[in-house]
Amino acid sequence: MTAPLVLAQASRDALAADGALARHDPRHVERAVQLQMAGAVADAIEARESLVAEAGTGVGKTYAYLVPTLLSGARALVSTATKSLQDQLFLRDLPRLRDALRLPVSIALLKGRGSYLCLHRLNQARQSATLPDRWAVRTLAKVEQWSQTTVSGDLAELDGLDERSSVIPLVTSTRENCLGSECPEFRRCHVVKARREAMAADLVVINHHLFFADMALRDTGVAELLPSVEVAVFDEAHQLAEAGVQFLGTTLGTAQVLDFARDMLGAGLQQARGLAPWQDLAGHCDRAARDLRMAAAGTLRDLRGTIKLRWDERAGREDFVTALQALGRTCAQAVTALATVSELSPDLAKLEERAAALVALAERFAQEAAAGQVRWIDVSPHQARLVESPLDIREALREQRAASRKAWIFTSATLGDDERLSWFTESAGLDDARTLRVGSPFDYAAHARLYVPAAFPKPNEPRHPHEVAALAARCARALGGRSFVLTTTLRALQAIGERLRAEFEAGGDQLQVLVQGQAPKRQLLQQFLADPRSVLVGSQSFWEGIDVVGDALQCVLIDKLPFPPPNDPLVEARVRRLEQQGRNAFADYFIAEAAVSLKQGAGRLIRSETDRGLLVVCDPRMAGMNYGRRLREALPPMTRVPDEAAALAWLESLGAVEAPAE
Repeated sequence: MTAPLVLAQASRDALAADGALARHDPRHVERAVQLQMAGAVADAIEARESLVAEAGTGVGKTYAYLVPTLLSGARALVSTATKSLQDQLFLRDLPRLRDALRLPVSIALLKGRGSYLCLHRLNQARQSATLPDRWAVRTLAKVEQWSQTTVSGDLAELDGLDERSSVIPLVTSTRENCLGSECPEFRRCHVVKARREAMAADLVVINHHLFFADMALRDTGVAELLPSVEVAVFDEAHQLAEAGVQFLGTTLGTAQVLDFARDMLGAGLQQARGLAPWQDLAGHCDRAARDLRMAAAGTLRDLRGTIKLRWDERAGREDFVTALQALGRTCAQAVTALATVSELSPDLAKLEERAAALVALAERFAQEAAAGQVRWIDVSPHQARLVESPLDIREALREQRAASRKAWIFTSATLGDDERLSWFTESAGLDDARTLRVGSPFDYAAHARLYVPAAFPKPNEPRHPHEVAALAARCARALGGRSFVLTTTLRALQAIGERLRAEFEAGGDQLQVLVQGQAPKRQLLQQFLADPRSVLVGSQSFWEGIDVVGDALQCVLIDKLPFPPPNDPLVEARVRRLEQQGRNAFADYFIAEAAVSLKQGAGRLIRSETDRGLLVVCDPRMAGMNYGRRLREALPPMTRVPDEAAALAWLESLGAVEAPAE
């Protein structure tokens, strides 16, 4: 028997009905699709090749890649899409497998520096921070108390800490403000400790943002780690390209400038009082940042989320050009002042570097964009970000793969709608990779129904959101709540949420409407689970990463087909490139993107073998247009119902009989 077969067979044996996992956990079930994927991962590891594997819901893909990775004995890196998934792997999945397989494997968790408490900045915040309200004062006190006992310094340990808290930037470091070995707390630094543990571990769990941030900045510790790794696994790989585009680009954000102004004022008054007009300098930088944000926003008012603007919409306007120049000048004045006192402390020297970097960024964005790059402006209620970015991650990943011979595994439940998984492999430059598609073991035909109303307003018609809300209300009444409404835009989110409340009030229904934005995502989900008579209306952040098992969620409505916005600058640039190549941008880009997003949204419905539910896509184009068939075929094989009466009858049957408990 050859060596590759040994690892593949050992992996399948461990996952089998009588294998090590079943002996350790009586709930473990052998799945043929999981064994198939584990074998493919094992082969890729042994051959040090690239594998792109799409695994449907219920395959058990996490164990399918972790088991062969652990059994191989190879040094490994596993990257996930979010910090919460990192925690799940590190705290739950890996310890379980290590115990079941009885392997002496050391594991480590590595996040970005913004996830760890910075002891030096905590000391500074304690002495000089101007906190906005009493909640921030209480939060800082809570962080101080926790800092006395934490070993890791990972802020995820702090229960109830809102990730949007104004205290977090005060007690964490950034690449710009970290003092490195000059820091008085360097020997106790949580970031340094985490990186040291990662370098010593057999398997390290990181996230995609960290991976690409390191490629661009060499600041996260991954650069030292990656060359020594023999296996690199990317879970939730469908998010890899967007994470890469975000971090491989160059950004000038007004929030960066505001943070710099605040830190300069604090350090100047503490360590160089009277040696420069710190309040004036900080005030000028603060004002310049706010003026740039106002110029970027233009006539936009009452923003609820982030809007992406074309660069040429603003770059040619006099107020924008003036604001950008003013920001460069005020930061240059700060450089001059800080240069006179930079020898007094590492904090002041670092501030001089930060000011100089902001001047360079302002100058860069005053020039033309580099060849092969696209520019845009992100405007949100609190800041503006000027961004210059590559169109995809092809070149970046090719460089990494060429640098050293290792196994590269990319996996997700949604990576495309064809056998070559072209949606992912093309944008990631993985045309030479082996691909595998493993379907879900769930019986969708028996347990799930798909309803696409043909006689329905088109998405561009004004009454479309009202009709979506009305249909959602009828579905929720038939089921007694237990529904999600997923929207493609924040505008539709608000319109549908308000209309749905009005529908229930008018009908005297005792049904609760939860709308994204009225509370943090985790809290909203807890409220939804606590009260079955609920309808949750969510936008992009609820389309994936939400796992509601059982009868708590039995109806998912999607307001319209999730095509990329055609006026998005990044979308426009990608379309131009495809057209220059003589390709059909609608078929090769828009429909492919919509198919992947649709699969993600639909994936919220059926999460276990016993789940049952209805998926409604409130877009008649899916029923009537030629491309509708391709989108329907991208979904799991749900049984299609012909009309609303049949859809409501299915929901009523589900409402009458509770799904079996897990």
